[in-house]
Formats: sequence, C-alpha cells, structure tokens
Amino acid sequence: MQKATFKQWDLDRIEATFGLKQIFECQLLKNWESAEAEIQEHEKEHLFDLQQLLKIGGDDWNEVELENKFISPLIMLTKINNLKFSYFLERELRFVVGNYELSGIVDGIVATGFRNPQLPFFCLHEYKKAVDNEGHPNAQVLIAMLVAREMNQNQKPIYGLFIIGSIWQFVVLNGNEYCISQKYDTAKQTDVLTVFRMMRALKEIIETKLL
Repeated sequence: MQKATFKQWDLDRIEATFGLKQIFECQLLKNWESAEAEIQEHEKEHLFDLQQLLKIGGDDWNEVELENKFISPLIMLTKINNLKFSYFLERELRFVVGNYELSGIVDGIVATGFRNPQLPFFCLHEYKKAVDNEGHPNAQVLIAMLVAREMNQNQKPIYGLFIIGSIWQFVVLNGNEYCISQKYDTAKQTDVLTVFRMMRALKEIIETKLL
C-alpha cells in the first residue's frame, strides 16, 4: 500500500493510475451551468459588494484573505448549510483507492453532517496562482473528488470546483469520466451571478439527486 497526498498528483498521473478520462461534453455539467436559481435583489447587492472588494484588493490578497473575504461569503449566501449537509473548511479526506492511501486537506467540502463532515458530495480547492510549489489545482480537486466517490460507495456523481484568483472552474466526476467547465471570472458581473446560481443549484442537486 502506497501513501500519497493530494498535492503529489497531476491530471496525467491520476488518469494513468486510476483509469479516469477527461471528456469535453458532459450533460451533467451542462445541466449545472444552466440551472435556474432565483437571486433576490438583496443577494445581488451583497454579491456586488463582495465583487467590488475583489476588484479593489483581490490581486494582492493571499489565499486566506481570498477565502475569507470572497469565496466563503459567496457560498454561505446561498444558504447551503442545513441539518442534513453543510459547507466545511480545511477538513481532511483520507481513503484507500486501489493501491493507494490518499489523503489531504480540502479547502472546502459540502458533506453530510452539521458539526463534522461525513460523506462528501462536493470538493473545492483554491489557489492564488495556476501552478505553485503545492501542486496543480485541477488535479488536486479531482483527486479529492475521487476519494469522495470512493467514500460514498455508490455510482452517483461527485461535484467540484477549483479557484485561481478570481477565476472559478467547475468539475463533475461521473463514473471514471470527468469534465471541467469554462472559466468564470467573478470580477465580471455576469459571471459572478452565474457562479452564485451554480452554487445555489448545488444545494438542490444534493437534496434531490445525491442524498
């Protein structure tokens, strides 16, 4: 049994080791991107206030500041927390997949549980830049999603997101196929509204399709 952390992987190694395949047309991702979700006027005002802070200072924020000043406030505005599942920060995932014991700290997960995460449905990783000395953001979220899939021990898809500065890209892992969305720049008004709709739609997806 080999031990490996999430930071040790890139997409090529994940695909070769675990048989995953990237696809470029995915109905689940299309459905997520086009999901209807109501945004109240007061929510729009809050989003645009957060966005203004991002535009002014975001380029100079570190990852902790980006998380606390923009990412988490946006996600929590969707009211994703309830007694069945919640959004958790900086929690460890660890599970055996094939010949590997995989482990790592995930920047954000949505999982069953209220006080502590149990079964994860959604994984988030955040980076200040595209590639640094701690790995590749797309691979790090994908390997966390693979662990989440194995922990759930069912055939249901796992949803994910990686963030590089103001850029958000969504991921769906369905079986051994994964798909990565276009880039959404949350410094743009239309994109920040789309991102918010997708995060609000995630709550309904979990409630109606994953629980």
